Formats: sequence, structure tokens, C-alpha cells
Amino acid sequence: MGRQLFLFLFLSTILFSRENPFFPIEAEDIPLTTNQYEEDVPLKRASIQLPSTARTIESVTVSYKNLDGSIAQKTIELQNSIDWHLPIFITQNYQDEKNDNSSLKQPTKQVETKKVKKIYKEIVSLPFIKFNIYKNEIKIDTEDKVLRTFLLVNPHRIVCDFKRETDIRSYIKKVKDEDVRSIKIGTHKGYYRVVIELDGSYRYKKVSTKSGYLFTLY
Repeated sequence: MGRQLFLFLFLSTILFSRENPFFPIEAEDIPLTTNQYEEDVPLKRASIQLPSTARTIESVTVSYKNLDGSIAQKTIELQNSIDWHLPIFITQNYQDEKNDNSSLKQPTKQVETKKVKKIYKEIVSLPFIKFNIYKNEIKIDTEDKVLRTFLLVNPHRIVCDFKRETDIRSYIKKVKDEDVRSIKIGTHKGYYRVVIELDGSYRYKKVSTKSGYLFTLY
């Protein structure tokens, strides 16, 4: 009888024993991290180029991996205007951060803003019309009245019809390193047509000037 009781107690101990007696019963509910080391290349600088339709950066979202292997995200709200010609950078540079902090501690001097004189670059010069460019502005010097303007896409181009009887041959001028790719001029009965091909997607604003018209791209 004593031997049977001892055997029963021994079997009960085996059935209810756990692999690691130092962990509580609820150990399975405790989130565990991993000690597995994966060597990644340190972040220096990464960039992303936005399409020509981009005008405002609303936010930036970073996806990152935690120690336990889970993926999470963090977002910063920005809502800043941007130039789509330039890439967006993400970097982690402690030296730059140190310089930024030191510059914040220094007293800031009030700098007077000076009006910058716009120097336009002449790209087309004909007897009755001239085209000049400064950044996102296209200045057209002409005495001819513009009849209509409209925008075409694929590619984006501004079409302008000017009133004049002329028999000028079809004219094409290629432009490099500007918001304008080319300027084409063709004649029609009672007017001539100017097609300004752009390097991306834009809207424009047209105003009359003393010497003609000013188109501002945005």
C-alpha cells in the first residue's frame, strides 16, 4: 500500500512539472525580445525624388523594426511647400545635430531683407517677340495682343495665340536646365501660336506688363 501511494505521488509530480520552474505560470503572456543580432548598414543618407506634380509635403512616415522583430511606424506632420526638382533627404548625422544645437544657443541677429534684383535670361529673340526666363517666371516682351491661352498635358505645355499677320516659318528653340524645355512658334491666319513646353506638371498665372506678359509657374 505504501509503495502504491509513493508511485501515485511521483507520477503526479511529473505531470504538473514545467520545463522551467523559475518562471511563473503566466510566463507565456510576457512579451519577450530577441537577442539575435542582425548587422545592418548604418544609415548615412537616403533620398527620394517626388514627381513633378508634388507641391507640398504633408507628412513623413518612418517604418522601423523593434527589438522583438515587430514593425512599427512614426509620423511627423509637416505641411511645407517644396521644390519637386530637389530630392527629399533622410539622414542621421550627429555632427549636423551638434551644429544645429550650438547655433540655437547663439544670439540671433536681425538681418535686413534686401530686395533681390531679378536678372532674366533671354532664350528667344525674334523681331516681334522675345522670351526671357527667371526661375519659375517666363517674361514675354511683345506688342502683339494675346488672344487666348490654355494648358495642355502629356507633356505639360502652355499654348498662347497672339494676333498678327505673319508668314514666319515654323520656329523651334530647345532650352536646357530651365523649367522650360522648348518654345515652338507656328503661323495661322490672323495669328501665330506659341507653344511653351515645360519640364513637368505646372499651373500658371498670367499678368499683363508694360512690355508684354508675365507667366508665373507654380
